Amino acid sequence: MKIKLDVRNISFSYNSAKTLRDVCFRVGRGRLVSLVGPNGSGKSTLLRCVNNILSPEHGRIMVDEREVRRLSRMETARTLTYVPQSIHRVFPHTVFDVVHMGRRPHLGWKTGSRDAEKVWETLDLLGLVDLAMNSFTELSGGQQQKVLIARALAQETGLVLLDEPTSNLDLWHQLDVLNIVLALVEKRDVTVIMAMHDLNMAAKHSHDLIMLKNGRVVAAGPPQTVLTRSAIAEVYNVDARVERCDGLLYVIPVGQRPLRRA
Repeated sequence: MKIKLDVRNISFSYNSAKTLRDVCFRVGRGRLVSLVGPNGSGKSTLLRCVNNILSPEHGRIMVDEREVRRLSRMETARTLTYVPQSIHRVFPHTVFDVVHMGRRPHLGWKTGSRDAEKVWETLDLLGLVDLAMNSFTELSGGQQQKVLIARALAQETGLVLLDEPTSNLDLWHQLDVLNIVLALVEKRDVTVIMAMHDLNMAAKHSHDLIMLKNGRVVAAGPPQTVLTRSAIAEVYNVDARVERCDGLLYVIPVGQRPLRRA
């Protein structure tokens, strides 16, 4: 398996608060991997370190055997794509224009026909052609999320980072977005790392999970090896049943335990 992302002993602190502690993992090309864990476990911070927004105190992050921190801003944009968790989205542009922003790392002095073709191709892939000339700000939350994923795909990188891609979406749009992402991974050989809260959604759509608690990796591997009763109790302080139904893994919470502080 060819390694796409290699995270080696990453640590990071906000002021004196340690957020990541010697995080190590590898992700192969063409895999969809979900970061799971409670609030404050370090999922978003880890994605920002991979995207070169934050600089780890020590450790190395390699994408295609190139160290991320040594890449220029434009080289980073050509290497990986980051879609942050969206709290407030204001783009006073059409859907076409927002997706076209993803072509910025490839543009010279002017836009070429290749860039427009890539935008239309991506809009068609995500079923957004009919919305191309609509204002982004007038779209629903689910539609906006799909447009931002389209912008990321138009950027044409081999690694896509998604921070809570289903946050604030209804159940239909959660499934729609995740099914699109998984199909893109399988059809285009793209690698996707996404932070997720919903364990059942993560298990259904991910090849592997990385479970974090207090900035450390507690477990990593296929969902069936990571989502165990003991791991869920340790990480979430929740008693749960882990069952299979129609080939799918389900986590069913049955009770809480007292919160334990690090």
